[in-house]
This record gives sequence, structure tokens and C-alpha cells, in this order.
Amino acid sequence: MAETVLVTGGSGFVGGWCIVEALRAGYQVRTTLRDLAREPALRKAIGAEVDTSRLSVFKADLTADAGWAEAMTGCDHVLHVASPLGHGATSDRMSLVGPARDGTLRVLKVAVAAGIRRVVMTSAAATARPPLSRDIVSDETIWADADDPQFDAYRVSKILAEKAAWAFIASHGNGMELTTILPGAVFGPALGPDISGSLGIIGGLLKGQPRALPRLGFWVVDVRDLAALHVKALQEPKAAGERFIAAADFLWMEEIAAMLRDGLGARAAHVPTRRLPGLLVNLLLPFNAQIRSVAPLIGRRFRLTADKARQVLDFSPRPTRQTVIDCGQSILRHQ
Repeated sequence: MAETVLVTGGSGFVGGWCIVEALRAGYQVRTTLRDLAREPALRKAIGAEVDTSRLSVFKADLTADAGWAEAMTGCDHVLHVASPLGHGATSDRMSLVGPARDGTLRVLKVAVAAGIRRVVMTSAAATARPPLSRDIVSDETIWADADDPQFDAYRVSKILAEKAAWAFIASHGNGMELTTILPGAVFGPALGPDISGSLGIIGGLLKGQPRALPRLGFWVVDVRDLAALHVKALQEPKAAGERFIAAADFLWMEEIAAMLRDGLGARAAHVPTRRLPGLLVNLLLPFNAQIRSVAPLIGRRFRLTADKARQVLDFSPRPTRQTVIDCGQSILRHQ
């Protein structure tokens, strides 16, 4: 009989693709939604990629206990993907910590009680980033400092949620295994019309936003490669108790914009071509919360390695140019 895996946050970008990959791998798959009214849209989106007859949907919310025990009873594994994204930039860097950390601990507590064998949790590459003043390569041995001003509310929540998860497993895991996956900026084809999170970067460029490009870059990973990595982390014995960075290449926004224009032609007519001068960035900081939230990263190409994932989990990411173009095509298709 096929093993059963629960994917939290199935309506999200990464969660949806994790469902697709788990179904392709032969698992019985369950997922959680905050509102079951979203189930038909979820099944339609997933069904465009894979048969959904082995998919069951449960109602559960990271902020409440209800539904989690029912969703996990009889499961073998959990892919804990759900996490609050927030809505726009905020000056309160702790605003997402409660839902992210408390929600993670809620999932882990129920998982231990349900006898789950392994939880694979989605964290973020930023949780392994050192201070920008230290010119060293980010790897899984590094733990970011949540008080470091380079991190916005989302990344602070990821740092503290992952730390809380490892502390819980050490004290109360009762033999349950934990693996964490640390992705960079996640691009690739959207399963539906929601372009929140990192998809919003590509969506904004296609609409001509921002009008000029700041010297800002990201380590990029394709959502399909990331989802496959989650499933491999369920299956590989050596993944237990380990962290894995998931990233392919570093791309400046100017490079991403050029890939979209080159790959999409006339459909990318609104993608900006001008760079935002550094002096203007500094002038805009007091008035633009979004620019202010990423100001420490302007002009910085920090170093990172995903060698551990390549060696242990056979991580072989596809070309990032294809990732960017597929992402843009899917956003245009769903508009």
C-alpha cells in the first residue's frame, strides 16, 4: 500500500507543486486549506498536471488547532510548506513571527502525536545567510541572526520558525525525523492566477513595475526542482536531521528582465529596461517601504552553495533562463 504524505498549504505556489510531485511519486496525498471553498480550484490546477484521484483535502489553519489531528491521522510523512507571506512591506519585522513559528510548532506537536516518521519543512536560504559584512559563502552550517537589519519580516519569521522547529525536535521529537529545505527566490510556472510572493517579482516586471530596475539580485530556484527536492528529502535516509540549501543561479533583476524580453518577445513589451541609479535609490528610501525593506541588499551579490543538496539529494536544477521564461508565460496565461 502506498505511503501517505500530508502537504500543508496546498493552495500555495510551492505547496501546489509539492502535491504534484508527491502524486507523481506514487504517494497518497493529503493537503490542508484554510477554506474548503478553494478545493475545486485547487483540484483543477493540480489536475492540469497530474491525476488527483489520490488527493484528499482537509480544513486546517496554522493559527488554530482544529483539523490538524484529523489531517495527520494515518499519515507517514508531512511536507510542512505553509507559511504566512504577509501583504506588502512593513516596518514591523516581527509581524509574521507568531503565525510562522507558532504554526510550525502546532504542526510538529500533532505530527509527533500522530506517529509521523519524517517532517520536511520549507524554510528559506536567508536562514543560512551571515552578516553582509562577512564575505563568506552561505552554507547549511550557518545560522542567520534574526536581529540583523538585512532581513525583512518574512525572512525574520523563517529564521525564528526554523530555529524553533529544530529546538522542538531536540526536546520533544520522540524519534520523529526533521529535514529542512532552504530555497532562494522561487520562480517557475504558476499553477493558477495567484502571483503572490516571489511570483510577484515577475508579474510586476511584465506590467512595467518598477519603471526602473534597482541593482538587486536573487539566488533563484525553479519551483518544480524545489518540489522534487522536497519529495527526495522524504525518501533519502541520509536527509534525516539535515538542512539543504536549494538554489541554482544568482540573477540580477536586469538579467531577469532581459530573459523575459528575449524569451517572450512582444508579450514582454512593458518589461523595464532602465536601471535605477544608486543615488535615486537612496533618495527614495524614506518614501518607499518596499525599497527600504531590501535596501541592505542593493548592489550585493552574496555567495551561496547548494553543493550539499547536489551531493546528498541529487539536486540538478534546470537552467534558470527556462525557469524565468516559463514563469512569465504562465503568468500571462493566467491573467
